[in-house]
Amino acid sequence: MENILGSGWEVTPAGGATGDAYFAQNSERKLFLKRNSSPFLAVLSAEGIVPKLVWTRRMENGDVITAQHWLKGRELKPKDMASEKVTALLSKIHHSKELLDMLKRLGKVPLLPEHVLQDIYSRLDVELMKIPLIQQAVRYLQRDLAAVHPTDYVVCHCDVNHNNWMLNEEEQLYLIDWDGAMIADPAIDLGLLLYWYIPEQNWEEWLQAYGIELSDNLQKRMKWYVISQTILQIQWHKSKQEHKDMQYWEKYLAQLL
Repeated sequence: MENILGSGWEVTPAGGATGDAYFAQNSERKLFLKRNSSPFLAVLSAEGIVPKLVWTRRMENGDVITAQHWLKGRELKPKDMASEKVTALLSKIHHSKELLDMLKRLGKVPLLPEHVLQDIYSRLDVELMKIPLIQQAVRYLQRDLAAVHPTDYVVCHCDVNHNNWMLNEEEQLYLIDWDGAMIADPAIDLGLLLYWYIPEQNWEEWLQAYGIELSDNLQKRMKWYVISQTILQIQWHKSKQEHKDMQYWEKYLAQLL
């Protein structure tokens, strides 16, 4: 990585699941580097949704390196997720024709509920499928499958955890880590955000600020996707042998059902 930056740069891993992200510093200059980011990053930068893209370079081995401004700021805390800034930015993302057109040009096709259910079938191991709670949750998803098709598909981030929302020193809000972005039902993002961070009595007001009404159909779709994602969370923590986290999500799933 140092080869493309020149002398004087100190490069350190930035963590993350893929191991392809780095921090680079040369005196007062700081950059965030990513290997093989999606071309989608350029549109996100132009829309002001992620920190500004500084440059993109292709290496001899075919890898593409992107450099963004190093964000001076902080991650949002769970209590921050009720802020108007979060509502406004998610609404901007979901209503952006530019983002949707770009994902279509990149070959993305809509994520249907059937695809989500098939993903669960393929990921769940035999041990987990024997648990009555998991069986009950899968039956719920199967039963309501026909009722959760939206009229609109939008660009969804698909991981609106508070750790992915960054506020800089000028109070500009960004949503980062777009590797899992999909064309999908907005209820995926809305459900996770509302269920995790917003008291249910405030959902109607929150959604009015976002730009839609809280209908029975939207409630059904949000719950369907939250249950599906919770099942996958349990499987993920089981595969990592993180038993306390697995138990936490099992208890949460029981509450949902």
